[in-house]
Amino acid sequence: MAEHPEVHVTVLDALTYAGNRASLDPVADRIEFVHGDVTDAALVDGLIARSDAVVHFAAESHNDNSLADPWPFVHTNIIGTYSLLQAVRAHDVRYHHISTDEVYGDLELGEPGRFTEDTAYNPSSPYSSTKASSDLLVRAWTRSFGIRATLSNCSNNYGPYQHVEKFIPRQITNVLDGVRPKLYGNGLNVRDWIHVDDHNRAVWAVLERGRIGETYLIGADGETDNRTVVESILEILGRDRDEFDFVTDRPGHDLRYAIDPSRLRDELGWRPRYVDFRAGLEATIGWYRDNEQWWRPQKAATEAAYAAAERGSGPEHRVRPAGSVRVPPGPRVARFREYPAH
Repeated sequence: MAEHPEVHVTVLDALTYAGNRASLDPVADRIEFVHGDVTDAALVDGLIARSDAVVHFAAESHNDNSLADPWPFVHTNIIGTYSLLQAVRAHDVRYHHISTDEVYGDLELGEPGRFTEDTAYNPSSPYSSTKASSDLLVRAWTRSFGIRATLSNCSNNYGPYQHVEKFIPRQITNVLDGVRPKLYGNGLNVRDWIHVDDHNRAVWAVLERGRIGETYLIGADGETDNRTVVESILEILGRDRDEFDFVTDRPGHDLRYAIDPSRLRDELGWRPRYVDFRAGLEATIGWYRDNEQWWRPQKAATEAAYAAAERGSGPEHRVRPAGSVRVPPGPRVARFREYPAH
């Protein structure tokens, strides 16, 4: 919004456990805030009728929660998207749909391939399957009813104002609290990190210049394995790099995500500004260190939820200090899961 002072934004937010009204304080004079549910068809229709464009960020997005209770993900991600699509269809309003690279499943560790707009969908969790469903609804409404829509699938975000249940802020706040971070499995799972500011700038580029009916993948060439992320956080905060523990992997944990953003870069001229992941991580750590009043109220409930999930995993759940486990340096070749491999 700082780059586009001419824009007035209406924010519709249900303020679930993950919502925080204070996140909007820096732009409070530039927005209209509406407390409501994206599945409320009458409310949504009224708001969209007086809008020039809709950007659909609303979603349940935490994989661990989707394994414990998939219904909120079906409700918000599928029914909520249907509600918006019907309204933009009725009022002929430009629509952009935010989605995730997790709809494509995962890639093998150590292989050169990356997701493209032509990669087949292969979701592996209740979360990613509901996002895949919402993407398909958008494509169907575009083709069947002629709505003016674009889609984007983005890699993992990091930066300020991210809920402490998410991987990077959880590790940062644990270290700030003197708690040893925990890593699923062997910590070699790879994510393609992008700073939230770069994601938002990419969305704006697609909204302004994207071709109707097209999908754009958003990524910043930030592939980093989870163990390296945790070790970097510990190092930046002056702790030993091995002051973390491994815990039993979660079911269906995707191995690797990697985005090929060529279409976005070549067609729309977008480039990430945060090209140094370490520098972006240092800035993010600084934000959480300086804004404890924002994240502290969320922290206890978040850790209680993780603890309950660990207790529910049964006696096979183990916590292993990093120094006591040999983690192989190369790619993991064989995979054994309770769920089908993706």
